[in-house]
Amino acid sequence: MSTILRAAREVDHARILELNLESEEMLSPLDAARLRQLDAQAAYHRVVCEDDDVVAFLLAFREGAAYDSPNYLWFAQRYPRFLYIDRVCVARTHQGHGLGAQLYRDLFGFAREHGFDTVACEFYTQPPNEASRRFHAGFGFREVGTQWVAEGRKQVSLQVWQASA
Repeated sequence: MSTILRAAREVDHARILELNLESEEMLSPLDAARLRQLDAQAAYHRVVCEDDDVVAFLLAFREGAAYDSPNYLWFAQRYPRFLYIDRVCVARTHQGHGLGAQLYRDLFGFAREHGFDTVACEFYTQPPNEASRRFHAGFGFREVGTQWVAEGRKQVSLQVWQASA
């Protein structure tokens, strides 16, 4: 499988929405208007393509974004400078091929290049997302808090990765 990692483009939005819908139970809903809004504010929005098909994406914000996510706001209240991974998604047909790890390694390089020591994210613990827990632990993320979201229906583990000195 030959892949290319590049900046997301507006022409990719339809496919990004398809991928998000495919994994919506572990992400959050996203429509075209919201994606345009998030893309405009993103510090990092990249895709992995196989041939011309987008098969994975990662969307992240820095502190100071006008973003209303309760998880982003939790980090904004506690960390003066950070990158927040809002969502990462890999097509079901491409899971297990290291594309999520490729995006994370690229994001960590971006973080270092731009002086970010902290990368923040969350994943569900209720309902459990064991694959995400293992994935993030493998990169050295650690839990710094928890909170209930989605009107008390879901709980997240709030995680940070800190660059080594």
